[in-house]
Amino acid sequence: MILRSLAFVALLASTAPASAQVGRVFPSEKQVVADRTTGRPITFLTDGRGDAKIYPTHPQWAQDGRHILFRSSTRAEGSQIFAVDEISGRITQLTQGEGVGAGSINVARLTNRIYYMRTDGSRTRLIELDLDPILADAAAGKVRRTGYERVVSTMPDGHIEAGGFTLDADETAAYVGFDARRAPPRRAGQPVPQVPGGIRAIDIKTGAVRTVVETDFRMGHVQANPFVPGEILYCHETGGDAPQRMWIVNADGTGNRPVYKEGPLDWVTHEQFADKDHVIFNLMGHKRDLRQVPTGILVVNLRDNSVEHLGQLPIDAFKRTALAGFADPNIPQDDTSTGGYWHNAVTYDGRFAAGDDFDGNLHLIDRRTGKRTLLTTGHWMRPDHLHPSFSADNARLLVQSGMLTDGKSLALAIVQVPEAATQ
Repeated sequence: MILRSLAFVALLASTAPASAQVGRVFPSEKQVVADRTTGRPITFLTDGRGDAKIYPTHPQWAQDGRHILFRSSTRAEGSQIFAVDEISGRITQLTQGEGVGAGSINVARLTNRIYYMRTDGSRTRLIELDLDPILADAAAGKVRRTGYERVVSTMPDGHIEAGGFTLDADETAAYVGFDARRAPPRRAGQPVPQVPGGIRAIDIKTGAVRTVVETDFRMGHVQANPFVPGEILYCHETGGDAPQRMWIVNADGTGNRPVYKEGPLDWVTHEQFADKDHVIFNLMGHKRDLRQVPTGILVVNLRDNSVEHLGQLPIDAFKRTALAGFADPNIPQDDTSTGGYWHNAVTYDGRFAAGDDFDGNLHLIDRRTGKRTLLTTGHWMRPDHLHPSFSADNARLLVQSGMLTDGKSLALAIVQVPEAATQ
């Protein structure tokens, strides 16, 4: 009788609604590791089973300043959204089921909410998720089946998201990139296939959808100015070097123009807002022929086109320790590979920038003095890159690291900005 009861319980568990996964709480996985080169502490928030942070163009921390949002495909069925409490280490599952757009999570700055896309069949919906009640109920072990989410809008039939989406500075609208038609699959070693695209605006209150701009190229990295409502940065996505990567447009469709007009040896990538008037980006120097002109991390003024150069790593500093693990045809495997900065992060007060490099190191840059400080090393840059992001108080950096697994999967980690650097 006992065995039959146990079997019945197991059957119920296996057929329980997927909503039972929402609000699941995982115990802390926090651990502190000393960097073998710098000696600085690295606080790992997850254990390396396969977690990924939000892309650096977007906020990482919830408005409460305590919870970091991320995605994982190993803790639940499919890729889902989770929040980790930076203080306690507790991890809470926020979504479940198929069609969750966990690769493009938007964390609100003005409220303790997040936004994501969910696709069900041919329809895509923008979802608003209120963090306060779900986190409180999960901590109390009293999660409701419904009531945490609101459907903001249903996208037009045939909507093909491309380049992610973003929240306006005043959070009254979201902007989402789209492909005008289905692109053919990308062939190995080849650029991203080009199809026309554009940006749509979604009214957060009413759900109304309209077109902001249309382009004749593939849309990428859609991001709203976090300080100026109605200003949207986007890029020509090629998966490599675009003839003119960065563009900006007003939310009413006016003022569409290139940002930082490129020369023949300019390889621009990884752009994001540095403040209300500036965009920081990488001018790549990872190939020897690109080093014929200045490369590195740059900041361009959106109002007068002036440029600030934050420096580049010398070629002889490139150790090529992680090079063999890169399958990207854009990265040479011989002595023409010259490393340098790869991605960037920035504080909105203009004090600091940060850059990761092709050896898996993270550097802090003092924009006042130009001083460069090596913060941490040995992060492999695979299966994805460090993608550093500063916290809102500028005191620490969030990265995703392959250190714990020798580059097999990623963990989330916190690196402190040295107190001495802030003096």
